[in-house]
Amino acid sequence: MQDEDLGFAPATALARMIVDKVISPVELTTALLRRIAALEPRLNAFALLVPEQALAQARAAEQAVMQGAPLGRLHGVPITIKDHEAIAGLPTEFGSATRKGDTPGFTTPMAARMLQEGAILLGKTTTSEFGWKGVSQSPLTGITHNPWKHGYNAGASSAGAGVAAAAGYGPLHQSGDGAGSIRMPAHFCGAFGFKPSFGRVPVYPPGTGDNTLHLGPMTRNVADAALMLQVMAGPHPWDPTSLEAPPADYTALLRQPPARRPRIAFSPDLGHARVDAEVAQLVRQAVEGLEQVLGHAVDQPGTPWGPQGPELARYFWPAHFSRFGELLPQWEDQMDPGFVACIRAGSGTTVAEYQRMRIRKYAYGVEIHRFFEAWDFLLTPAVSVAAFPADRLQPEHWPQHPWDWLSWAEFSYPFNLSGNPACSIPCGFTAAGLPVGLQIVGRRFDDLGVLQLAAQFEAIRPWAQHRPPLAMLA
Repeated sequence: MQDEDLGFAPATALARMIVDKVISPVELTTALLRRIAALEPRLNAFALLVPEQALAQARAAEQAVMQGAPLGRLHGVPITIKDHEAIAGLPTEFGSATRKGDTPGFTTPMAARMLQEGAILLGKTTTSEFGWKGVSQSPLTGITHNPWKHGYNAGASSAGAGVAAAAGYGPLHQSGDGAGSIRMPAHFCGAFGFKPSFGRVPVYPPGTGDNTLHLGPMTRNVADAALMLQVMAGPHPWDPTSLEAPPADYTALLRQPPARRPRIAFSPDLGHARVDAEVAQLVRQAVEGLEQVLGHAVDQPGTPWGPQGPELARYFWPAHFSRFGELLPQWEDQMDPGFVACIRAGSGTTVAEYQRMRIRKYAYGVEIHRFFEAWDFLLTPAVSVAAFPADRLQPEHWPQHPWDWLSWAEFSYPFNLSGNPACSIPCGFTAAGLPVGLQIVGRRFDDLGVLQLAAQFEAIRPWAQHRPPLAMLA
């Protein structure tokens, strides 16, 4: 196989090929490193690439295959880790000059699980500064470019992971989502991004976003995400919020027929959100496909909780980032100006006010869960806009603000506040050739159900055959 074909090959296929000795971990890793070298740093998906370490891991994996040793579920399959997550001995810099060179002495649990299952670490992917914004740029690493249009936004703090998935840098890319940072890059880059139920994948060190951070997979197909999630998930004592229940066998159950017809709701705007017309049309066509091809009944009920979201999001986003105010005296001139504005916007937060708003936030989450008592799934746009220039915080035709990028991302953060599982699955391209994602949200804890409905949609609207036009970069 050519390097490009290996780069776009599914993890499920590569794992079988390695076990069957059709390809060796060394051959695979070498091919991916060649592909990455041909396209980097022009896409700029990596904060750190570790080729020598990756090849050493691949040689050890190859030796285990040849010796007939027990093999893990990801044996010899390359992965990337977002540069928010610790890998012992490697820098974890959060896209910020304030953390440049910081090297933890531990590996975060979900990464350790993947490595223990035999995965090969290629490197760490880029992020916005401390994950504060939905645009693929940081003062430390610069712009991470959308593979469908150079210079355009690849989306949010897991942008490097989204670019790596879309550009064929291997099959499995770890992501994190505090307000949409898995689903937004998936939408902008044409990948599959899955945000599990809160607590499904353990987080360490603990997030400071008050139970809103979710870790999950970024892949090019649903089956790979199911495999990756199954390895990442499960309780861990380092995370007191991790769910006690072990993960379901997502891979085996992915295409199991549902016991009954699902009750599916569709909201084009959550009762308040602005959406660009081309995005709205592609999402509506995707919903029609679920109805006409799969025979699902889709209703359009109201979402009375939806309009409460903007006030909550715009309170908690700067309030949580205000903790970085202590960095400003020394570092302000080396920090993202929008991030500085966000920090300052939250600087007057009081404990009493925060606790009052926190009560409202959890009540908002309960309203969402009550909505799901009547519905199994909710469909929405993943993001209100297609990719736009990455040197902007908002598209030019949208309202401008010093730090509020949330105006075009109103569909994602509600389900961080409520902890529901949600994904972005590609559903089409704009006239300019830019990807658009459909969001599928499920009941809390029904991660399997979201994956299953996504797999059904993937079967009628496959997208993995689409590859971005990267020849001019190589």
